[in-house]
Amino acid sequence: MTVYVIAQLKMTDRAAYDRYQARFFDVFRKFSGRLLSADESPTVLEGAWDRDKLVLISFPDEAAYRAWGNSAEYLEISKDRKAGAQAVVLLAKGFG
Repeated sequence: MTVYVIAQLKMTDRAAYDRYQARFFDVFRKFSGRLLSADESPTVLEGAWDRDKLVLISFPDEAAYRAWGNSAEYLEISKDRKAGAQAVVLLAKGFG
């Protein structure tokens, strides 16, 4: 079952986040993920949103997500993401 990762980011150190972003695809492309959106100005249709960026990615299943998210390569680069942005990250299951 396809899973989606939704990350809502509030930048705290843009240089650190940019280092993460520069290395992201080299790691991501090895794990069958798809980047669906990375939007620094999404349109808020309802409610308040105090973040700076929305990222939406998908994986074929939760095992593929966990292989990526727990990989030594991703854990290494994620240090810069965590230093560069506060995040709310959600894992949502698709239908079927």
